[in-house]
Amino acid sequence: MRTESKKTSTSSWPKLAKWLNITSSAEKFRSDYDAATTATAKERRKSCSDQDRYVDVPDDLSEGWMMDSTSGMKKKSAPGTGGLELRMFVGTWNVGGKSPNEGLNLRNWLTCPSPADIYVIGFQEIVPLNAGNVLGPEDSGPAAKWLALIREALNTNKCDHEMSHYYTSKKCRQNFSEFLSLDEELDNNGENYRKSSRRYCLAASKQMVGIFLSVWVRADLCNHVTNLKVSSVGRGIMGYLGNKGSTSISMTLYNTTFCFVCTHLASGEKFGDELRRNLDVSEILKKTKFCHSFKSLVHPLSPESILEHDNIIWLGDLNYRLAAGYDDTHELLKKNNWQALLEKDQLRIEQKAGRVFNGWNEGNIYFAPTYKYLTNSDHYVAQSSQSKEKRRTPAWCDRILWKGEGLNQMWYVRGESRFSDHRPVYSLFSVQVDMKSKNIVPSTATMPICCPLKPLTNSSLSSTCCATKVQAEEQLLLLTRAQSCLDTVPRF
Repeated sequence: MRTESKKTSTSSWPKLAKWLNITSSAEKFRSDYDAATTATAKERRKSCSDQDRYVDVPDDLSEGWMMDSTSGMKKKSAPGTGGLELRMFVGTWNVGGKSPNEGLNLRNWLTCPSPADIYVIGFQEIVPLNAGNVLGPEDSGPAAKWLALIREALNTNKCDHEMSHYYTSKKCRQNFSEFLSLDEELDNNGENYRKSSRRYCLAASKQMVGIFLSVWVRADLCNHVTNLKVSSVGRGIMGYLGNKGSTSISMTLYNTTFCFVCTHLASGEKFGDELRRNLDVSEILKKTKFCHSFKSLVHPLSPESILEHDNIIWLGDLNYRLAAGYDDTHELLKKNNWQALLEKDQLRIEQKAGRVFNGWNEGNIYFAPTYKYLTNSDHYVAQSSQSKEKRRTPAWCDRILWKGEGLNQMWYVRGESRFSDHRPVYSLFSVQVDMKSKNIVPSTATMPICCPLKPLTNSSLSSTCCATKVQAEEQLLLLTRAQSCLDTVPRF
């Protein structure tokens, strides 16, 4: 009897962990579109990996989304290809459990050296990773503060002077001098990124405990964003809780699919800890699912898994350390010998061996390790004899990787904010977006539905979850039957 009781107790841990990790604030993702739509124009969609979590998204993002027709951006189309070239900023920052103050200026970080069309910004530890935040109700206060600061930085037209200063700074020349001609290159392409009349809207943001991801798009692109979905995978305590893991956002821009994965992987610098991080990556890839609603069944462009997207950005505190002794590391740090240190980088060692991120790309690193600093200091923790913190070997914990033929990295650098014990890392990508339709849908499948779909029961959603291989005729039949019985299905 004791053995049986023990087995039952052990098997109940995953269920208990999942239950503890589900909070009311995690049931939705934030979007500027929500403020402009009514409840009847929304459809409930479920992420497979989130169990009973739900997100509210518009029934059709192509209609009536916040749009600024006064944007002065010029679109560059590739002749004969129906393509559009855009700029995408990607940034990641572990803020060490600190809530931002109102005076924190993100403008230098987000708008230099040039504004982008899409902003993907991920944070880790926006709240302290204590038991109260991991097991208790989700604290969305810091997330709201970060969103307000980002919105202010993106929509305030005061970047020309700061851009000029950034171009001429010594720091910029040291880190990536080959990109100093970026302004001339953009002008030659007929794109004037210094015109700051554009506005940015929040496409979606998602929080899981301390992991927070937001995606912003230029206002005049908003009505071309569709199929917004989110998914969270907890990889922390007991392998399920959200103190570690990922939050992901999937979206389609015109006819190109994007997936943004913000992660905080297993910590530790003991021998073998890198294998735990490898496992986290594997589980996130396996468990992240973006499931189809009834309406999205007739839109084959919407992928279900991370790797099914055309372009993927993986960002965050990956926590890979240096496989080198502490004293050896600091000797190389004094000489700014990044290449010798990178030969000991666990991520590159594991990737080269084919054990993680096989086939993924990362730019060349020409900056110092981003972890671990004394707060409000340019010194690593162990460089100060007065430090009471545990000695940590400096490492490039904060990384940005990508996968996809439509992405071209233009630069990859770090910021110098002393706000936390990590330095922010950010990158600028050139993105090719396909404006031509990839799929031919039967004309009968495009017939408008008279009324928006209503929320379905758990059993109804689970029975249709991830049904991507249904033929067009079956999809139409399923939609017809669903329409006829919607009034009899109980609402939440």
